[in-house]
Amino acid sequence: MAGHQNLVEQFEQSLLAVDPLEAERLLTAASHAVLPMQLIDEVVAPALERIGDKWERGEVALSQVYMSGRICESLVDKLLPPGSPARSHRPKLAIVVLEDFHFLGKNLVKSALRASGFDPMDWGHATVDELVNRVRAEGVEVLLISTLMLPSALKIKELRAQLSAAGLPVKLVVGGAPFRFDPQLWREVGADACGQNALEAIEIVRGLLKSAENGRAQP
Repeated sequence: MAGHQNLVEQFEQSLLAVDPLEAERLLTAASHAVLPMQLIDEVVAPALERIGDKWERGEVALSQVYMSGRICESLVDKLLPPGSPARSHRPKLAIVVLEDFHFLGKNLVKSALRASGFDPMDWGHATVDELVNRVRAEGVEVLLISTLMLPSALKIKELRAQLSAAGLPVKLVVGGAPFRFDPQLWREVGADACGQNALEAIEIVRGLLKSAENGRAQP
């Protein structure tokens, strides 16, 4: 894509300025030359990654990260409507807050996933028993779980035990404050992966998708 790096920088600045009209103008102009998925992979995702890096360094506010994700989510919905066959409907994803009522982290991850072309179901908040029933009913392959408090994070061990007992081979991807304080906690509760931020969650989901595709390709 001609002027690729410059476009990423311009798009990033429009997001940080919370200027959805300029962000849409930039993507619309570029969309005439490339496929929507290429635009997402080469412009939207890198811009969000740069913003995430700046937040990690303390250079931008969390509100800017959040609004950037929401703007990108809206723009990607225009490029790839939710029912579009170009969207990544596999693995089948759901995202939830486990026995907590703090939704900011979940919403950041959901927006970033949707902005990257994935289509996660948002289950709000739920208990362990509710999650087991929903995973069984809806055939979810990857469940992303956000927690804020340690007691909620420890409930994931119970969730894993119930999922295993029910024969449900869902992948559990966890995140939130308890897992930042204790880098080994995700292993102790039986999760398959842990993301420290929304962009790590995207990379984990892509890695799981690639592993599943490689597995299906084996003779």
